[in-house]
Amino acid sequence: MLEPALKRMASTRALKVGHFLVEFATPGIGHILKSAGCEFVVLDTEHSGFSFETVRSTVQYCKAADLPIIVRVPSKEYHHIARAVDMGAEGVMLPMVGSAEEAQQILDCLKYPPVGGRGAIFQFAHDDYQSGTALDKIKAANARTALFVQIETAEGVANVDEIAAVDGVDVLWVGHFDLSNSLGIPGQFDHPEFIKATDAVIKAARKHGKSAGRLIPTVEQSIELYKYGFDFISYSGDV
Repeated sequence: MLEPALKRMASTRALKVGHFLVEFATPGIGHILKSAGCEFVVLDTEHSGFSFETVRSTVQYCKAADLPIIVRVPSKEYHHIARAVDMGAEGVMLPMVGSAEEAQQILDCLKYPPVGGRGAIFQFAHDDYQSGTALDKIKAANARTALFVQIETAEGVANVDEIAAVDGVDVLWVGHFDLSNSLGIPGQFDHPEFIKATDAVIKAARKHGKSAGRLIPTVEQSIELYKYGFDFISYSGDV
């Protein structure tokens, strides 16, 4: 069975450094990022033009490089979430999660029964086409798939403690631009209201034993924000 690398990474507060892909998905991308020191990659389908065919290929490129891949899906719809993990993504990232109820609905799409309601397909990309019993595959998939929820609205911040308390949520990911927009302070990341909001996310993550993540544009900011409490650091993106 495949190893739950992202789950294992999310269980510690050690620094994890990765990268966002929004433009380039060439066959060598997994090995390029791995050789650069990346420990995970986020493939963005919320803002990019990547098709599901590209997602399927890029997941395999990253698997070949032993690089855990998270797909940021464009919505909370079942077919976006389930297809991403069926194609082999080890984790999914969901934008604009505003409540514990939403987080639970996402988990219902992500996990097989009895935990959730994901439709079953086996000996497929997500289990490396391996043989085995349905029960073993269900248990392995439920133990392996990781959930990254984006806290990037005022509603999400207000409910972040309840969201973090949901069993199955692994990482609270701050979408800093959208959060600043939602707070009415676009791009003002040093504003007291933005700092207060990110403080709340870090506090909830620590209280409930979850990781906290963010995309960060510079090495200096990465060091600063790791000390602040973010342990999943995406060092910029490919454009």
